[in-house]
Amino acid sequence: MTTLSIKSLIDSFIESLFTEKGFSDNTGRAYLQDLEEFLAFFSKNRASVDKKKEDVDSLLIEDIDRLVIRGYLGFLHKKKNKKTSIARKLSALRSFFNFLVKRGVVSKNPADSVVTPKTEKSIPVYLPVDDMFRLLDSINTDTLLGIRNLAIFETFYSTGVRVSELSGMNTLDVDFSENMVRVKGKGNKERIVPIGNKAVGSIKTYRERLEKEMSEPRKESSIDNGPLFLNKNYGRLSSRSIGRVLKKIALECGLSVPVSPHALRHTFATHMLDAGADMRSVQEILGHSSLSTTQKYTHVTIDRLMEAYDKAHPRK
Repeated sequence: MTTLSIKSLIDSFIESLFTEKGFSDNTGRAYLQDLEEFLAFFSKNRASVDKKKEDVDSLLIEDIDRLVIRGYLGFLHKKKNKKTSIARKLSALRSFFNFLVKRGVVSKNPADSVVTPKTEKSIPVYLPVDDMFRLLDSINTDTLLGIRNLAIFETFYSTGVRVSELSGMNTLDVDFSENMVRVKGKGNKERIVPIGNKAVGSIKTYRERLEKEMSEPRKESSIDNGPLFLNKNYGRLSSRSIGRVLKKIALECGLSVPVSPHALRHTFATHMLDAGADMRSVQEILGHSSLSTTQKYTHVTIDRLMEAYDKAHPRK
């Protein structure tokens, strides 16, 4: 049984977000705030049962089970937290306990058996940062199709394109030297979209492996400027097939929310805006003709701002 305090375990987890996952300071602070809020609830809850455990340092990580976490979610609901906020806080707890399981501190994750609250229908589904990383990291790259799948979803998360736009991409649409992609959007409108190093590297790995496995006749017809992502028969991968692949990967890695290609587009926009990106820049990247269409992706940022406002403003 561990002798480390829960507070010290949280500190170790936050440190790992920076050193192992490369999270930003803002993301790390958000995780820390969510976990400290849970710790305050747990401390108060335990003190009402056992006066000896009023001190935070005396609390044991082994005492946190699914009932405690469900009680915490009920507490958040009574406080009128939005479902998106509750889902985010639960995701933080899941990530924290996954960290503890990997370190051998606990044997299982008590948050895994707690159902994530369904978000309001008016807000499209998105994945918290850690769940998005979890999805990408879960993709098996032992085969050509696995390498392709990682390249597909790294590209999705890096660019925020529509599934039809990704399906329609050709090899020459990717500028590997400038980290840019030419995207053919609605109404045959073209736009140039930045693409990150992770996605570019995944595409290069996929195309190199593909070239090794393709026969010479196929190489001549498609390797230079054919479809960027191919199906098992070396034809263009359809939007429907991409959706099926994503659904399978999401189920295999245990995500509790339904994930679609559009959810990844929404995830990209949410994370960009939540990290402080200019809304008009995100509008251009997404290919929205109206800024009002982009504004629906600001819900997480607004959620956080309202929480800060409620805590800080002297005359609410």
